[in-house]
Amino acid sequence: MSTHRPSGALAERLEALESRIAFQEQWLDTLDEAVAAQERRLTRLERINDLMQEKLRDQQRALLEGDATAPGPADEVPPHY
Repeated sequence: MSTHRPSGALAERLEALESRIAFQEQWLDTLDEAVAAQERRLTRLERINDLMQEKLRDQQRALLEGDATAPGPADEVPPHY
């Protein structure tokens, strides 16, 4: 069985294609890592956002409850007492 070797031009084209595929695979790996990092960052930012919204709701609730329990003008002692 004889091994068939591609001609010079064909070998160059094949080598160029293999090189491009290797570069594209490396580029895809890089993009995959970037997307994964962005996904982790987005998840972290969503978690922070949820916590901040919860704190804001707690503060708004406390302000509303504070207004309801704060002494009104009728409850205040005049300054001369």
